[in-house]
Amino acid sequence: MVWKILMLCLFVAVAVGVGLYARRSTSSVDGFVLGGRNVGPWLSAFAYGTSYFSAVIFVGYAGQFGWRYGIAATWAGIGNAIIGSLLAWWVLGPRAREMTQRLQATTMPEFFGKRFDSRALRIAAAAIIFVFLIPYTASVYNGLSRLLVIAFGIDIPYEYAIIFMAAVTCIYVVLGGYMATVMNDFIQGIVMLVGIVAVIIAVLNGYGGFSQAIVSLSQIPDSASQIQGAYVSFFGPDLFNLLGVVVLTSLGTWGLPQMVQKFYAIKSGPAIKQGAIISTLFAFVIAGGSYFLGGFGRLAETSAASQFIEYNPVTGAIIYDSIMPALVSNIPDILLGILVVMVLSASMSTLSSLVLTSSSTLTLDLIKGNLVKDMTEKKQVTWMRALLVVFIAISAAIAIVQVNGGLPFIAQLMGISWGALAGAFLGPFLWGLYSGRISKAAVWASFIVGVGLTTGNMIADFMGSPWIASPINAGALAMILSLVIVPVVSLFTPAVPFEVKPPSRMSAGDRDFEKSIEGQPVSVETGGIGIEGAAANDIAVK
Repeated sequence: MVWKILMLCLFVAVAVGVGLYARRSTSSVDGFVLGGRNVGPWLSAFAYGTSYFSAVIFVGYAGQFGWRYGIAATWAGIGNAIIGSLLAWWVLGPRAREMTQRLQATTMPEFFGKRFDSRALRIAAAAIIFVFLIPYTASVYNGLSRLLVIAFGIDIPYEYAIIFMAAVTCIYVVLGGYMATVMNDFIQGIVMLVGIVAVIIAVLNGYGGFSQAIVSLSQIPDSASQIQGAYVSFFGPDLFNLLGVVVLTSLGTWGLPQMVQKFYAIKSGPAIKQGAIISTLFAFVIAGGSYFLGGFGRLAETSAASQFIEYNPVTGAIIYDSIMPALVSNIPDILLGILVVMVLSASMSTLSSLVLTSSSTLTLDLIKGNLVKDMTEKKQVTWMRALLVVFIAISAAIAIVQVNGGLPFIAQLMGISWGALAGAFLGPFLWGLYSGRISKAAVWASFIVGVGLTTGNMIADFMGSPWIASPINAGALAMILSLVIVPVVSLFTPAVPFEVKPPSRMSAGDRDFEKSIEGQPVSVETGGIGIEGAAANDIAVK
């Protein structure tokens, strides 16, 4: 018990200390939101990975989909690494970094507003982010208290676990902004890497080792499938719905504002290539390991760990969020302590990214220029800090109501949020980066379909007859439709003229984007006034 408490105290001390250290970079909006667009590959890659994977993945998704698909759930982790990390960095990274700097866009709504010359699109995008990031943020809290109960052996009220995590996250993000987030993400990412490997080894050893665990799992029948040993088969008992999980959890990152924002802040050039490799390896270990471990979840039902599995008192259905805590209940106490810190790290890193995105979007895209006409840079940072506290408080309250009121499981809540956000933004963002022939009408169409499909399906589900049985599949469909709708609608509506690629050599009146000199000392002569020794990406010659 002493060691577990000491680990938690050390974790909190480091997080707050990093926040204090990073305060020096928060004097400007660009510094508070993007770290001055000068973040290195290691910090950016770990920030991307830790924002991607939280308790939602380890407790919610790994538990639910491991239970449903067995070892085949590992495909979701592989998809996260290849599609959600490697291809996202290759396809979006360089262009997103260059375009947002050229447009001087700090947030995704600001990108839409400037790229498509539309204030209405900017406001609409900000409203969508405001509405749908809050339930996603709330889903991050869930599952932590169950692990605390198992780890510490006492019944810790769920509300206390939420308030603890919310308070620590609030302190270091309010203090240090984006730089505090990415620095803590790096530290927390290392904890996650060590933790997941150690936990997998310990859990499998508890069930007789890898070979015996596979044998035991193969003997569990699936009543809905004719496959013998369905839970150890290559594609599992339900390939179609498994594909929906892969699409939602992998392709979804391409349209999530808190994920693509990492590309705005990274150094350009080689840093993006390095970040792609680091992020992909991180995803293979964390996501692949989590889903792989979740594939053995049914073994918990056949052992003493079954006492930790919870069931709905009304329907008798299993509560998926209890599967992973039950599965790891047989590991040594010291590893339980590491596991708690690992899940806390994963959750806080995602939470910090979400609330920073929400507060900056609401301040810069809705309040500034609309509700408050004159906002100095210092006032904008103050507003963002205040809204950070508000967002964390609201999401914590929703998380408490979610459990006490029997609202949807983690996976369902996250699926609705991911589906609406990525379904609305994926097509416009990707096509907006690469094509100069996209219309405003196409962007509006994607917004309407993405939000309409996921929320409409959710409402229909509450009424007892959903359009699509699984909210996961509804979200995946919304993303695919977004990619198709944008170019199709643009064929029949007037495009917004835009040069997506900068000239190879720009005029003296524009920022020099040539990578060959970016960041290098240069000498600029303007009307007899020389500027010596400045970095080329830090000056603009008028």
